[in-house]
Amino acid sequence: MRVVIVGGGVLGTMHAWHAVQRGHDVLQLEREPAARGASVRNFGLIWVGGRAAAELEFTLRARELWQRIAADVPDLGFRANGSLTIARTEAELTVARDVLTRADATDRGFKLLGSAEARAYNPALRGDFLGALWCDRDAAVEPRTAQVALRRALTATGRYAFQAGREVREIHSGRVRDDHGSWHAGDVVVLCPGAQLAGLVRELVPEIPVRRVRLQMMQTDPLGESLPTSVADGDSLRYYPAFAGHTLDALRADQPQNAAAAEHKMQLLMVQRLDGSLTVGDTHCYDEPFPFDTAEHPYEHLQDTAAAILGRPLPPVRHRWAGVYAECLDRSHVAFRQEIADRVVLVTGPGGRGMTMSPAIAETTVDQLNL
Repeated sequence: MRVVIVGGGVLGTMHAWHAVQRGHDVLQLEREPAARGASVRNFGLIWVGGRAAAELEFTLRARELWQRIAADVPDLGFRANGSLTIARTEAELTVARDVLTRADATDRGFKLLGSAEARAYNPALRGDFLGALWCDRDAAVEPRTAQVALRRALTATGRYAFQAGREVREIHSGRVRDDHGSWHAGDVVVLCPGAQLAGLVRELVPEIPVRRVRLQMMQTDPLGESLPTSVADGDSLRYYPAFAGHTLDALRADQPQNAAAAEHKMQLLMVQRLDGSLTVGDTHCYDEPFPFDTAEHPYEHLQDTAAAILGRPLPPVRHRWAGVYAECLDRSHVAFRQEIADRVVLVTGPGGRGMTMSPAIAETTVDQLNL
């Protein structure tokens, strides 16, 4: 079959990957010169540890697919580096202990480490903390270059083409029209618009149960040493659904969150890039219209928190950015998927799970389309 994919982000590109792997011809259209949305404005985390219990099997499948794809596309920069969620207070350590008693702790690869053992896993962590929750299922890729690497590998098959600077204006069963006036025929059309939910998407699906979320992040100069694992702070326990429970309720009641972190709905995540720099974030804003500028207080909080964990100041900040992703409001679904015309499917809304889940979301779509 011939498959037309609208959207050049990681979700669209993973749909292209699965379709080509199954022997189909794919044309992928992207409105920008290259993907510029949340697909490149993220940590590159493949984040198993924090996902909800109902999503765990799906998340582990996505993790498996990432590793399998990376065997064919080493330029993804995939590494099974695991993560350490740092506990700096007794209340945070209690939540971590509670998580270890749950039925899925082994599936997640959880282990509670003392501070000395955590430093053995990651010697760059020289700050004061009580312990850390280790997750050996977590991994990372390079978000700014992963889609480029995938497209390069897809192009080499001879069954894939990518056309940038093509904004799709019409979609019908079997064909789409771009803003150059060109029509593109396909047996199947998959629309992956990311957070671009106005315009054509609104015309096709006036009411879509998806909200947009804005984040702020930053990237430093190289650290000057290896950060072998991804790192999260205790606020991540508050944010991710895997940690919900009575001990987390007690933490929230007894340990007020830092004012800046509470205001901007923050947790710290930190991942080292292949060039040695650190991606650090992030914030969450749910109320539109979003600010057009970035706020400095969240960055100051992130720098202070990271410095406390590392036991040294962060390197100078090289880049700061804001991004917007789409999040499905029905949390029982990993993403919003709907057939909007015969053999035309809209897929969006994985939220902050997009980088982690995209291979499994795309696999599900192509399975449902019998590709």
